Amino acid sequence: MYKRQLLKLAKECKPKMIVCGASAYPREIDFKKFREIADEVGAYLLADIAHIAGLVVAGVHPSPVPYADFVTTTTHKTLRGPRGGMIISRTEELAMGVNKAVFPGIQGGPLMHIIAAKAVAFKEAMSEQFRQDQAQTVKNAKVLCSCLKQKGFDIVSGGTDNHLMLVNLNNMNITGKDAEAAMSKAGIIANKNTVPFETRSPFVTSGVRLGTPACTTRGMKEKEMELVADYIETAIKNAGNDALLSEVNGKVRELCSRFPIYS
Repeated sequence: MYKRQLLKLAKECKPKMIVCGASAYPREIDFKKFREIADEVGAYLLADIAHIAGLVVAGVHPSPVPYADFVTTTTHKTLRGPRGGMIISRTEELAMGVNKAVFPGIQGGPLMHIIAAKAVAFKEAMSEQFRQDQAQTVKNAKVLCSCLKQKGFDIVSGGTDNHLMLVNLNNMNITGKDAEAAMSKAGIIANKNTVPFETRSPFVTSGVRLGTPACTTRGMKEKEMELVADYIETAIKNAGNDALLSEVNGKVRELCSRFPIYS
């Protein structure tokens, strides 16, 4: 349905460029369909894969590279590199235009330590271990999603195809802001997020966004996601109980101690 709406909108607006990408979208993006719509109205297609780049590289999510004129991404997030970015262009002509726009008007001297760190990250992203980690990230997200649904949480779109999920908290009588604060006290890092048909301010919100890349990188798997779901439920349903949140924090620390970042 959204594809028909997008085509209708593109024909009405006749944009010079269509941008596809998201920061809290838990489903696969159909880049091929975006390309078809862009061609129909004579527009460039830019795909922003900042949040799913690691999944794309590992073959866990469809790639936009065969379809998009430009692909932009951060090099951190699921790609697990240093904080930075990257622009991929379909042709040499487009690349020259990007280069002229970026340097020297927007970007000055290159940060060589960041370039070196990106090279290390790209090398790691070519490994079988990286591919396995990205596949496990999605498996973990699906399990966490399923566990939260069983506990009565409203998962936007009903599930996830990638590393994240968006939880609508309207049925829990708590705002995203308060849920974020409660989870933080419990040692769980998430962020408040607007949900479809949002009625609250983006500084308050009615939802939270959860993701599994960090805990998966530490080595956690499906069994641990069941525990994480328990901790999230306790934190959100007992947001005003600091003693209980402190108790959950201890459990979170114990869990993390079993999966050290460096060993």
